[in-house]
Amino acid sequence: TLVSPTDPCLNGGLWTGTACLCPLNMAGPRCEFGATTINLTAELGPSVTMVARVTNREFSEDMADASSPGHRRFAEEFGRTMDGVYRNVAGYRGINVLSLSRGSVVVNYRIRLHPLPGNASLERRALELLAVANAASRPHNCGPSADGLCFTATSARATGATALALNDTELCRRHARANFSRFYFPYRTAHGLLCVTNCTLNVPGSFDCRRG
Repeated sequence: TLVSPTDPCLNGGLWTGTACLCPLNMAGPRCEFGATTINLTAELGPSVTMVARVTNREFSEDMADASSPGHRRFAEEFGRTMDGVYRNVAGYRGINVLSLSRGSVVVNYRIRLHPLPGNASLERRALELLAVANAASRPHNCGPSADGLCFTATSARATGATALALNDTELCRRHARANFSRFYFPYRTAHGLLCVTNCTLNVPGSFDCRRG
């Protein structure tokens, strides 16, 4: 891969001026390595799919591409905002931005949840999450330069636990970057599913790759 002297990052890394901001599941000073462990446990639990419209940011065509710097910058800002919105919601595990589209920026995102108590309704939790999002405080100034996002959540849909149409090996290879996917294999623990490599420490058969 050719690297610009002013942008030393590899594998979709984003140069911030002082360091490389690596994509999910990449690591290293230049994003040259796959992460030694990919934790898929949260991906297998219940979730709620939501749509929100952010009114003080403008959509650009590159934001439709999940690997573009524009998409990643926006997704990181949106993720930080939602972590603040949902921080007091029981069972909240984080969000994944699924897609961005025009108008001003329409965000399709998934809220990951811990398993609910046996008598709890995921549909009711979806409505609660929608209400929490729309009750959250907004910046006083909702212009493009505002320090924060102004948004309205427009829909919420309970999606339940992930249906495993793929086996564990296929899941790991789908979540790893394409040029690294063949090095990952699944490792089940008492708490969930990890995708590991021969360089992952404390896994049967692994070795210390730092020795070369």
